[in-house]
Amino acid sequence: MKTRTSLGKGGRLVIPAPYRKALGLKAGDPVVVRLEGKEIRILTPEQALERAQEIVSKYVAKDRSLVKELIKERRGEAKRE
Repeated sequence: MKTRTSLGKGGRLVIPAPYRKALGLKAGDPVVVRLEGKEIRILTPEQALERAQEIVSKYVAKDRSLVKELIKERRGEAKRE
């Protein structure tokens, strides 16, 4: 899918309707905007979360739970207070 659009007043960019439909976006929905090199990437918050999880998973063993470690750490801090 490829199309042209232009910047409006104040640098506003209109995302064409077919793109919004493909992403399931409606007016007022939050989006994440990333600058990657010289490209702008627009993601839904869910897509951004999936990307972050993919990146972290490369560095964390599958049998390790960062959530459990964080909870354990917080409980330890709470006991010390």
